[in-house]
Amino acid sequence: MANAASGMAVHDECKLKFLDLKAKRTFRFIVFKIEEKQKQVIVEKLGDPTQSYEDFSASLPADECRYAVYDFDFVTVENCQKSRIFFIAWSPDTARVRSKMIYASSKDRFKRELDGIQTELQASDPTEMGLDVFRSRAN
Repeated sequence: MANAASGMAVHDECKLKFLDLKAKRTFRFIVFKIEEKQKQVIVEKLGDPTQSYEDFSASLPADECRYAVYDFDFVTVENCQKSRIFFIAWSPDTARVRSKMIYASSKDRFKRELDGIQTELQASDPTEMGLDVFRSRAN
């Protein structure tokens, strides 16, 4: 296992797809997975811009950890259309302890690789990352 301070290596595709989401809005969300054998973070799923929040939450496994980035569109009190990029550390209670430890120790390094994250959420069940949570954290 890579040492806990440095975490896992980050596959270049992770950074490239994140840049596409941030700059070109090519994707609504990206789900990332740690490939333990290769000791690196890889892209697991890309959500196209037409996909909904429900599609995003359905793409997170119920019993495995993941990292995800979600481009959240909202309207401000002043009636301005805005978007905010959320980083989600998904760590369900039913995930293996080893998996939770690996994801937790690698999170900060991985997040630093994705320049442009605006808000971070830590979630262990779907209610901790519901649309209401996104709305309250976006403003």
